[in-house]
Amino acid sequence: MKKSVGAKTIIYPTPAFAVGTYDKDGKPDVMTAAWGGISSSNPPCVSISLQKPRYTYANIMEKKAFTISVPSESQVKEADYFGIISGKVEDKFSVSGLTPVKSELVDAPYVGEFPLVLECKLVHTVELGVHTQFTGEIMDVKVDEEFTDAEGLPDINKIKPFFYDPAGRAYYATGKKLGNAFDIGKEIR
Repeated sequence: MKKSVGAKTIIYPTPAFAVGTYDKDGKPDVMTAAWGGISSSNPPCVSISLQKPRYTYANIMEKKAFTISVPSESQVKEADYFGIISGKVEDKFSVSGLTPVKSELVDAPYVGEFPLVLECKLVHTVELGVHTQFTGEIMDVKVDEEFTDAEGLPDINKIKPFFYDPAGRAYYATGKKLGNAFDIGKEIR
């Protein structure tokens, strides 16, 4: 029998997205956000939800752009740090030793050392309680070549992204492959 735990923000997996922005003066910033995911196939879009007091919130509203850098397991400390302190207080790129790279397509930086990057143009905002959902059209996906498969696409086993557990407030690595999508289910027929 299932046990009720109440209305909570718990779902698995929950991403650890490093959201890159510039402030009104052009200073690069990055914050880790877990509330997000793909929201449209055509056009390709991703959505993130942030609270209004966040420095990144104001930056997205100002520049109408953001990036999402996906860190690898070896970068969990840096990703966690990006979510601990505000960019109003510290220059997170300088403190972490990571590199802000200016996107060529949108007015936002990404984390140069993180293996996978989405460059997004803001196309929609929705107020949802204490959060605002920002939907960005994905203008490009960039991946370091060493993290690609034989077809040149991102390889999850090389990238080694990790996930946030909102119930346990911890990070977890990706697991083993269970089967091919749009294929393994055919076995039920």
